[in-house]
Amino acid sequence: MVKYEGAEHYVPEGRGLAELREAAERCRGCDLYADATQTVFGAGPQDARVVMVGEVPGDREDATGKPFVGPAGGLLDKAMKEAGIDRDGVYVTNAVKHFRFTPAERGKRRIHKKPSRGQIVACRPWLVAELEAVTPGVVVCLGATAAQSLLGTDFRVSKQRGELLDLPGREARVLATAHPSAILRAPADDREQAYQDLVKDLRIVAKAT
Repeated sequence: MVKYEGAEHYVPEGRGLAELREAAERCRGCDLYADATQTVFGAGPQDARVVMVGEVPGDREDATGKPFVGPAGGLLDKAMKEAGIDRDGVYVTNAVKHFRFTPAERGKRRIHKKPSRGQIVACRPWLVAELEAVTPGVVVCLGATAAQSLLGTDFRVSKQRGELLDLPGREARVLATAHPSAILRAPADDREQAYQDLVKDLRIVAKAT
């Protein structure tokens, strides 16, 4: 694992979301800032009872500077509404704040690439600071990257998906489920069931808040 300087050197003492967001724009804790358009920090109310944590910003998020505004974000919004979660009361963010990608062989398209373990570790102080600022009742880990960032590398979404667990180190519950992008990539015949499984998990969150 490549070791980076880490974001802890950039996280300010005053940890309101506005201060954190401004400071994150200057983060050089890993190498992803060099190619990304901008930092994509979390968004939502500071008094949110639910925090949704994804993996890494996508192409559209990198362009706009806002999390979950692409196709996966649209699917998540739809699933939250169906599950009975007020989207306006949710804080959404990612385990890693800069877009990681590889250029397509042809054209200008940028292909999403999963962040490395070193990059996830380097960026984790921002996620911890967000959780300290928001103090949610439930944290939802969307996919393995988010889950392992908060619950350790031994955690397997496939084994403990949909379970409400205690979040180590803070007074909150945590639930891991699939990332909406995984549903969009699923074979057409499996997509509806995968979506319904996400809604089922989010209904557990709705009942717990």
